[in-house]
Amino acid sequence: MAENKKADHPENSPEYKGLMVNAGIDQPESVNQDSVKRFLNKKRAVLAPEVYINGILAGDITLLSKAVTLVESSKKEHQQVAQEVIKACLPHSGNSIRIGITGVPGVGKSTFIEAMGRYITSKGGKLAVLAIDPSSECSKGSILGDKTRMEELSGDKNAYIRPSPSAGSLGGVARKTRETIILCEAAGFDHIFIETVGVGQSETAVHSMTDFFLLLMLAGAGDELQGIKRGIMEMADLIAINKADGNNVEKADIAKAQYKNALHLFPLKESEWIPQVLTCSAYHKVGIEAIWDQIESYRQQTRNNDHFFRKRNAQAIYWMHETIEEQLKRSFYDRPEIKEKLKIMENYVMHDTMSSFVAAGELLDLYARLR
Repeated sequence: MAENKKADHPENSPEYKGLMVNAGIDQPESVNQDSVKRFLNKKRAVLAPEVYINGILAGDITLLSKAVTLVESSKKEHQQVAQEVIKACLPHSGNSIRIGITGVPGVGKSTFIEAMGRYITSKGGKLAVLAIDPSSECSKGSILGDKTRMEELSGDKNAYIRPSPSAGSLGGVARKTRETIILCEAAGFDHIFIETVGVGQSETAVHSMTDFFLLLMLAGAGDELQGIKRGIMEMADLIAINKADGNNVEKADIAKAQYKNALHLFPLKESEWIPQVLTCSAYHKVGIEAIWDQIESYRQQTRNNDHFFRKRNAQAIYWMHETIEEQLKRSFYDRPEIKEKLKIMENYVMHDTMSSFVAAGELLDLYARLR
């Protein structure tokens, strides 16, 4: 068979002296499309809630991941099981430090998280990294590449990395992330990192579910104070200037002084914590310990003045209200009668025969009568 293939190549003709093309390998059979379809359409069995609960409490990462998948699912039957699991895990949660990490694109969040994560696990801690990955508005797809960027940490038996697609809904993914935190804490993870997609709306949601908010910044990338919103700086409990190495050390020190001056303009936080500005090089693992010492100091200070617990209680109430709003919105748009009338109202509004506010009022009145 190989000899025939070799002879088929015109380059092997005697007239082309010095040329020789080797025979290729036999081509494999084409993929059976029916088998692929059956695989894709195969439904994964949903286990009994007790199986997930016992597995999570025993620290089984496989069952933890399966339970998180149910939490992220929009299917009603999956949500029912997920809520049972969360309810059972709730008494075993809360024994961790929850840290939100954000920064401008390219600041090195993944490298920093890996460096900090390896430092934590080397000290005997267990770390769960929940990374909110941006989804395409067109395809709704998501790269979910954090595991590939954190090679060392992803192989650490005391670390768990779970990327979650934002799917265009920050509110939805924030609620699911908060529920995932509960499951991770019940599984024994005493350090939770929540990495956001970058500087934007998601930071407010992440700040409302974490104890400590860390802002990573770059030096020498233009006017540092223009590259970030004031509101996010006000939320920060610590600003770390990353990539402070090589020729960038001097620029990092200048940026550090600028941010310190900017922080003095903000009012004192309710926690009575004074945010610091530090420099680090996550790539060279320099300055990581100093940053962690600041986080530990924050935890000790806020526990001593009870702010740590007051903040968590306020967050729990906040997410109760957020969940009510989300479920009411879903219930509103899922009603067939609303869907039908909505098209009529949209047409009226589009042709200026009815104002947006009157149309919304009629739709809400219809929804109230249907309840």
